[in-house]
Amino acid sequence: MFKKININRLAVMIIMLISSCQLMISCNSQYSVGKKKGYFHIDFPAKKYQLFDQPGYPYTFEYPVYANVMKDTSFFEAKPENPWWINIDVPKFAGRIHISYKQIGGKNNFDSLVRDGFKMAYKQHVDVSTGINDSLMQTPNGIKGIYFSLGGNTATANQFFLTDSTTHFLRGALYFDAAPNADSLGIVNDFLKQDLKHLINTLQWRK
Repeated sequence: MFKKININRLAVMIIMLISSCQLMISCNSQYSVGKKKGYFHIDFPAKKYQLFDQPGYPYTFEYPVYANVMKDTSFFEAKPENPWWINIDVPKFAGRIHISYKQIGGKNNFDSLVRDGFKMAYKQHVDVSTGINDSLMQTPNGIKGIYFSLGGNTATANQFFLTDSTTHFLRGALYFDAAPNADSLGIVNDFLKQDLKHLINTLQWRK
């Protein structure tokens, strides 16, 4: 499980960014949920994980045995200087965890990467989400970051970024290849959310 961390450079950035997002938040109306419809029973596989530890990648983590890791070729072809972007596909549930990574330095300075992480999450909030909660976290391996939980019929209800603030910056988002529907996707989203958090808690930077 995640635990709260003390105010630091990351927290200061977050406070500044949250204040700039308040106008966007105030534009959303309240959301009420009526009686949920019935959906087909889904058989979920047992939770079991394997290690992603590919040579040349600046990070390692554990991911489900029922998922496949694929290089994000569309991004790789467009920008070959960033070869560490991958997709973790879960075919049975039409789910995908998109992982992007950037080395901190030069044009990829820490402040701009944090700002972009917030912008990407809050863009979903303004466009289609009915609510958003961002929380500071620290993993069992001592890595710090932000976890975003979005409500409503959004394409990605779970996003995060993790960083050491000096060298590594990794962002992730859980997507579904289906029309966004909070009710019908809810049980699958909850199942894969556990895998997303396991990935976060087992992430380590390669030295």
